[in-house]
Amino acid sequence: MFVNMLNNYSKQLSKYIPQQAAPIIAAWIIDSGCLFRIARSRKTKLGDYTAPFKGEPHKISVNHDLNPYAFLITTIHEFAHLKTWQQFKNKVKPHGMEWKTHFKILMEPFLKLQIFPEDIHFAITKYMDNPAASSCTDLNLYRVLRNHDKNAQQIETIESIPEEAYFKIKDGRVFQKKEKLRKRYKCIEINTNKTYLFHPIAEVTTIKE
Repeated sequence: MFVNMLNNYSKQLSKYIPQQAAPIIAAWIIDSGCLFRIARSRKTKLGDYTAPFKGEPHKISVNHDLNPYAFLITTIHEFAHLKTWQQFKNKVKPHGMEWKTHFKILMEPFLKLQIFPEDIHFAITKYMDNPAASSCTDLNLYRVLRNHDKNAQQIETIESIPEEAYFKIKDGRVFQKKEKLRKRYKCIEINTNKTYLFHPIAEVTTIKE
């Protein structure tokens, strides 16, 4: 029974993560009784974890459109929440030392198997010195992961366009990029002349003058 479930889960997971990693994640799902869901694309998060409640099992969801390495790292991130809840319930901070410890432990077998390309492996090793709430908040790791997206060459971000360039965001609003203020870029919305601060890796589309 376990072997059949492991093989079935591994086969499904191999569509989203490197093949070598699939049996490990499949075993985690089975052992924890977790309800693992492939989710639609979400702007605000790459994945999430919900603790057991009123007879419901652990629940983890990960966005379907992540590249295999980002999908795997996000999955490990969420399982670190599951492991932390199993040990401490709600008595610790969501991304405190306890979560960081579990994240490092869960990441270890994938690093030993050398599943990640060299650039991601190096970025993860640096990231693990102090794992953050999301891989998105570590600019170096996020940039490296982005390089492995299928459409990596087509994506424009705030940091990749010239200062004074005009750009639009997904809702159609148009801005002009200004100088960098600490960690974010000052940008002026053309219609309102209001100032907004943009994250360096916010996706935009440049407008030809």
